[in-house]
Amino acid sequence: MQLKEYIRMIRKRIWLISGIVLLVCAVVGVKNVYFTPQIYEATAKLIINQTPRPDRAGVVDYSVVQTNIALTNSYKQIMMSSAIMDQVVASFPDLKVTPSVLTQKLRVNTAGDSQVMDLTIRDLSYTKAVKTVNAIAKVFKRQIPSIMKMDNVTILSEASLTEPAVPVNSNPAIQMLIAFSASLLLGIGLAFLLEVLDDTFKNEEDVEKELSLPTLSLITKMKKEDKRSDGSATTPKQVGEGQYAATNQ
Repeated sequence: MQLKEYIRMIRKRIWLISGIVLLVCAVVGVKNVYFTPQIYEATAKLIINQTPRPDRAGVVDYSVVQTNIALTNSYKQIMMSSAIMDQVVASFPDLKVTPSVLTQKLRVNTAGDSQVMDLTIRDLSYTKAVKTVNAIAKVFKRQIPSIMKMDNVTILSEASLTEPAVPVNSNPAIQMLIAFSASLLLGIGLAFLLEVLDDTFKNEEDVEKELSLPTLSLITKMKKEDKRSDGSATTPKQVGEGQYAATNQ
């Protein structure tokens, strides 16, 4: 197909393409507004850092730093264990959550060789997400000395209720842009498919292209008003035909 044929095909089926785009965008918009629950995320930060010995105050001990980094993997497993989750549920009954649900919601991440641990909770309520992640951080800091026999966990920052609650699973502008682009491609693709499957002749150019023969004449479609009552076609009258003048004898 040449470019002109592509443009002609799109213009011919522009209503089909427009209908698909409008339908898909409307469905995505309604789904986002009425059927997609908004999920919120809250994060607290912990740091694994042992208190230096008095004779090493002010001196960075890289062996201790490496030990702390190595401990983060163990601390991840401890934090996800029932030893911590059971204590969170017992200490904060207002959360109204079970240890298994807490384990499913909690994500613990570290950035490379870092002593900092990011605790993240996702929930349908931003307030509950903040309270839950802060509760886990506090209980973990409190329980580590009895579990590991060392007090080397510090809460760097807690999640705050004053921060704006922004859903992490909803971006209407991006979703509508994706829906528009996908539906536009779908509509154009369907229009091309219908054009390929349509093997009828639309004009004399189609006949000449397929048969490689010139067009000698065309038979046009006749309208009802072009036919006489007996079913035969009428012929246009010439000027003066059917007109008579009366003369005196």
